[in-house]
Amino acid sequence: MGLKIDDVVVDRGQHFEEVGERMYALGLTDGLPVVPPTEDRIAKMLDGRDPALVLATLPPLLGEATLHRVAFCAVMAGCLPEYLPVLIAAVQAVAEDEFNLLGIQTTTGTAAPAIIVNGPITQRLGINAGTNALGPGIRSNATIGRALSLVLRNVGGAIPGELDMATMGQPGKYTFCFAENEKASPWEPLHVSRGFDHKQSTVTVVGAAGTIEVKDDCSKQAESLLTTFANTMLGAGLVSSTGIIGGGNPLLLLAPNHARIIAREKNREATQAFLFEMARLPLSALSPETQMHLEQHRLIQHERGGAAELRVAERPSEIMLVVVGGTGFKSTYVPTWGGGTHAVTKPVADS
Repeated sequence: MGLKIDDVVVDRGQHFEEVGERMYALGLTDGLPVVPPTEDRIAKMLDGRDPALVLATLPPLLGEATLHRVAFCAVMAGCLPEYLPVLIAAVQAVAEDEFNLLGIQTTTGTAAPAIIVNGPITQRLGINAGTNALGPGIRSNATIGRALSLVLRNVGGAIPGELDMATMGQPGKYTFCFAENEKASPWEPLHVSRGFDHKQSTVTVVGAAGTIEVKDDCSKQAESLLTTFANTMLGAGLVSSTGIIGGGNPLLLLAPNHARIIAREKNREATQAFLFEMARLPLSALSPETQMHLEQHRLIQHERGGAAELRVAERPSEIMLVVVGGTGFKSTYVPTWGGGTHAVTKPVADS
């Protein structure tokens, strides 16, 4: 299947600004300046890999994500060649059926893929897991997430206003990539909890609907702190047509200080179970029309004391816990897209 990027040839001698304007006019950029994707730069990015190899087919256009196309986007985003294995794993992860890339690419919602990197490769690439891990300043975080966004745009066809129909969108659609702070975590890393070996590097993609800061520097006991988190996860505006508050795998990014308080009394599974039980939204918190819709479609499945309630997940294990960030008592809640998505973890071929 032919795509616009297949017809672009950039000569080494072309002026930087000229290339940028040309790429922008063709609709190949995210609005920010790009690195000119010369054949030399693409070849260096590929590092001997077969450019014709198809990694995945990406909706909605069902474009083939060949290594050449992925490398083209990686160059434009400013990636170093050693970042490519992480990007490859991310592309393959979002293409899995359970991630529901078609829905995420075309929804009117704010969904964007968030990339969580685990394992030894995070140190080698300097992917930020500490202070300001979700913010700017680190090349690997910024460019890997941006490269995936450009792949989804230029190969998958998620052009805003054409097939990407997000009502408002969110900054995470530019880039959303970080590593877990494994050294500061009191529990096993995310990828180990998902069945991978500790020494294996992985990428986990999550259909993020945005971020919400969670501040609590008062609670000194696990259940007190988790009560704050549970109530933060409840939002009438997050209720999806499936009857779940959000969808897929709601993600809690725990600051190390918060994680240590919780871990003194609870392991990962006990934490998930407590949040699952506490994070309940009464049907009465919703508008009458929303209540009627959920009742008519029999989407109210959980009741306690006779009162209809909604939960944040179908089961405790679907609540994801990741330790990230630096000093402070501020964590982040990442609700996931309510249209039907589940996190996917893929190994990184980083050898």
